[in-house]
Amino acid sequence: MKIAVYSRDRNTSSNPRFLSMVGRLKEGPFEFYDIHSGEDIRENTDMVMSVGGDGTFLSASKRVGMSGIPVLGINLGRVGFLSEYSPEEACEALLEGSYTLEDRELLETGVEGGIIGSETSFWPYTLNEISVLRCGASILGIDVAIDGNPLPTYWADGLLVSTSSGSTAYSLSVGGPICVPDSKVLIIAPIAPHNLNVRPLVVPDTTKIRISMRSRDEKVTMSMDNRNLVLSSDAVIDVKVAQFSLKRVRLEKSSFIKALTTKLFWGEDIRNGGEQV
Repeated sequence: MKIAVYSRDRNTSSNPRFLSMVGRLKEGPFEFYDIHSGEDIRENTDMVMSVGGDGTFLSASKRVGMSGIPVLGINLGRVGFLSEYSPEEACEALLEGSYTLEDRELLETGVEGGIIGSETSFWPYTLNEISVLRCGASILGIDVAIDGNPLPTYWADGLLVSTSSGSTAYSLSVGGPICVPDSKVLIIAPIAPHNLNVRPLVVPDTTKIRISMRSRDEKVTMSMDNRNLVLSSDAVIDVKVAQFSLKRVRLEKSSFIKALTTKLFWGEDIRNGGEQV
């Protein structure tokens, strides 16, 4: 099995747990090489191993692009839902072949109007979420239409559209619901709303979402996972589920509910006597 290794941390290659995992796997039919961009991925690569945290996994998903090569997340970061596996867990699963591939939906975003600046060239696909945020002091008026049906205007610092995979990321921090990753839904959630009567909205993943802004400032920020762009405030943003998905390696012994209890301490309550799901 040919495995491409991607990491944003230059110290990964000297991490003793990572080195121990690679050493054991190299004793079997496993071949490793490092990548920094999508162009580095060689023919007949079976898997990309993302080593770090969830931010590293998001970057790895961009490198994989439309190739269909599955991504395995090795957690050397902090809280990880995409990169949830320790080197030891991953090593045993690869040696035993006890893993499956799951499809994670991606968002496809189109922009009508000026992209003023960006850190990288525009890549329209995201795994977790896209968000729009005010650049200056003025509050944003955000108009959203779902399948052509307008919602009441959001007055807020911003707004995000999240996949079910992203429900434990930015969406969670703004009060969005937690969704099991294979839920076929999108989450629309305001960021610091100035309307007291608005709540996050869950819509089917077949929904087409159009976003436009009203602002006294000339610019707004659009964040796409861990990438930032600056748009003119009169830009129009279209969001829908992409026609292809990301393949993620899932270890057979893993559980999303277990990850919630161990990483977010969900249900931790003195009345539970230390017993969780």
